[in-house]
Amino acid sequence: MIALTEEIQQAVQDANDKPVRVVDPDTNLEYVVLPAKIFDQVQDIFYDANPLTIEEQRALLAKVGLSIGWDDPEMDVYNKLDPRQNCDESVVEES
Repeated sequence: MIALTEEIQQAVQDANDKPVRVVDPDTNLEYVVLPAKIFDQVQDIFYDANPLTIEEQRALLAKVGLSIGWDDPEMDVYNKLDPRQNCDESVVEES
């Protein structure tokens, strides 16, 4: 673990548990220093140690699709536009 410089330590104290932006003067890249408890909360929200399986992802996508009307009969017209549905597997002779 790296100790904070006095300057960053003061900025963190002044920020009162809010994130502090710092910049690397060599690269001009910005970084954010925030309390570990806030980082842990953010990580819990955006990182899932048990991601969905492919089957779970497909089921979720199907559920969302149905909820927004993909099963509406008017959407059937799009099935006709799918080039995979109109494939002719026979060999076409060149003329």
